[in-house]
Amino acid sequence: MKRFLSIVILFSGLYFQSSWGQEKQLVVEDFKPSSVNQPEKQFPKVNSQGRVRASILAPNANRVQLDIGGTKYDMLKDDNGIWTGESNPQDEGFHYYQLNIDGASVPDPGTLYFYGAGRLGSGIEIPSGDQDFFALKDVPHGLVSENIYFSKVTNSFRRCFIYTPAGYHENAKMRYPVLYLQHGSFEDETGWSVQGKANLILDNLIAAKQAAPMIVVMENGYAYKPQNNTVTDKKERQESVFEEVLITEVVPMIDTKFRTIANREHRAIAGLSMGANQTMRIVMNHLDKFAYYGGFSGTPNYPSSEQIDPATFLGGKYNDGKALNKQLKVLWLGLGTKEPNPFPVSIGAFRAMLEKQEIKYDYYESNGTAHEWLTWRRCLNQFASKIFK
Repeated sequence: MKRFLSIVILFSGLYFQSSWGQEKQLVVEDFKPSSVNQPEKQFPKVNSQGRVRASILAPNANRVQLDIGGTKYDMLKDDNGIWTGESNPQDEGFHYYQLNIDGASVPDPGTLYFYGAGRLGSGIEIPSGDQDFFALKDVPHGLVSENIYFSKVTNSFRRCFIYTPAGYHENAKMRYPVLYLQHGSFEDETGWSVQGKANLILDNLIAAKQAAPMIVVMENGYAYKPQNNTVTDKKERQESVFEEVLITEVVPMIDTKFRTIANREHRAIAGLSMGANQTMRIVMNHLDKFAYYGGFSGTPNYPSSEQIDPATFLGGKYNDGKALNKQLKVLWLGLGTKEPNPFPVSIGAFRAMLEKQEIKYDYYESNGTAHEWLTWRRCLNQFASKIFK
């Protein structure tokens, strides 16, 4: 009878009472391979609770852990030397993770590799309830192309990725507006088209006539002047010149190589986190070149501040609210509801300053997401539908 009751409890609900009187969630055995696994790889897997189950052959290892979401979970080894274990439920969306084998953090060989956290490593996709907007659908698809160029500013070869919408190569007379879209810290120019699904988001919006056909430029936000051997100050050697690269090299290059509408009314700029910081400074320094701005999980007021003085902030560029309202057609901000500080505090202070100056802006919250790609996918989906109208 006790065995029968145990089985009934196990399959009739998701929770049970432990011997310590604490409620624990049972693991639901409906795991499926992750959508970003390497071909034919069965692990890692994700279940309906958002748990991640990983597995790796490491017969000589003494300890293996799944490292995801800032927490390490011990894995168990079977008689064949295969270690398996799972995480607690994770938030919906894309997450970087790794395995820790005897103290060494390594990518999971079961997944595709993504550049994030300053390295190529593993990623996992926890299915989201609204994933339809970035899903691969039977709609006309644009093209993401690699553009390599030599930068005189950095004295080095650089690259950016260019999204051209469906029909770009068929209609040689049509010209397009341009969105410059930047990644976050410790990521690169591949992030938006790989982790961010930017091309699929634009494909779906354009097919549904919810966004204007546009070109999207995804550039590397890390740009530095050539190192001078006579300079001993490391900080001086690493001074960012990204703004100079974008304005003096990338924008003219894009207008030359692609069929753009080369004026401020048809040029937008946006970024996430570090990219939001960079692009907001750029747009305010170059309002003659951009008429639309999108900031995803970031503003320039770092470190966070409870109050911003518009007379001094960014050289007083927000001091004249009426003039800025005429110059910026869209000033758009987005944030996840689960983002950690300093982001809510910083963005809250920035919004308070905008309202004090009576500067018009749009604000969006991504429900249930933190400082992560589902937040930024949702932000792009919202922002892209509001520009170039």
